[in-house]
Amino acid sequence: MPYSYLSHLRCSKTGEIVDADQPQQLSPVGAPLLASYDLEALKQAWHPAALLGRPASLWRYHELLPVRDPAQVVTLGEGFTPLLPLPRLGKQVGIPDLWMKDESLTPTGSFKARGAAVGVSRARELGVTHFAMPTNGNAGAAWALYGARAGLRSTIVQPQAAPAITRLESALAGARLYLVDGLISDAGRQVAEAVAQQGLFDASTLKEPYRIEGKKTMGFEIAEQLGWTLPDVILYPTGGGVGLIGIYKALGDFLVLDALYRTEGCAVAVEDGAIQRELRQLASQEGCFVCPEGAAAFAAARQLREAGWIQGGERVVVLNTGAGIKYPDAITVVPQRLRRDGRIPA
Repeated sequence: MPYSYLSHLRCSKTGEIVDADQPQQLSPVGAPLLASYDLEALKQAWHPAALLGRPASLWRYHELLPVRDPAQVVTLGEGFTPLLPLPRLGKQVGIPDLWMKDESLTPTGSFKARGAAVGVSRARELGVTHFAMPTNGNAGAAWALYGARAGLRSTIVQPQAAPAITRLESALAGARLYLVDGLISDAGRQVAEAVAQQGLFDASTLKEPYRIEGKKTMGFEIAEQLGWTLPDVILYPTGGGVGLIGIYKALGDFLVLDALYRTEGCAVAVEDGAIQRELRQLASQEGCFVCPEGAAAFAAARQLREAGWIQGGERVVVLNTGAGIKYPDAITVVPQRLRRDGRIPA
């Protein structure tokens, strides 16, 4: 059996086939490229029992990942994160069968490690030596750290408002770290200029084909952890949308709006106040210190249940995409005061 059943890349807009064994960015028409696999051949050779005894990491699904040579795999033990039932919060929200896929335990403290592991591994396999990317924080930190493990050079550009801990991660990994006084779009322009002038590999969101392949393993894991069944609802906090596309790709096909339409899903906006309240609820009721994005997804679950979009008997899986400790300024707490004599009040 081949280690990978990767067959080609295809344009997400036109379907045009592109060689997967050369470094690629966008398709000829400027659309994202998506990895395709020889699923018919895989069906003939693979059965779920093949997973028995494999390491509890995302690489257990290597047949549907793009790295052809196992010697090129760059790993920090990422993947196969817990799928936790949340009975107390579920009862309060009105969703008794509520679960959390907890990515806070992934290396680098964020689900971005999945995309970095696969993206960096495939980049190294294809001969990339120096990549660049704009980031709001976690993705750049993950790529810098995995790049260091792979022996690759990295250039990371962040807005100054990005979390300080991700800046530290990137710098300690040896990345060329630059801060811009602006938004992620401003960082993107700086990266595009450096890519054009210095010949760097552009690892920006959806401008390389393989980050999404790492993220789709969240979908594989959810299915395997639920005994190869699927939940009724999966809630995912969407920024660039790569994780959402990846999960859907693991279960069907591609791109954010297509993923929503074809699964009869929806998108929900969540206010900052609701995120703050959900952070406190998850920590106090379930002992889970989630990231703000994860809290937003739980707030969305609450809203959708109140609106009747989620039914009380449905199984719901919410993605917590990172560790709350990476966002020390996300919420303010006021400690209790000692008595004047220095003792704890009764």
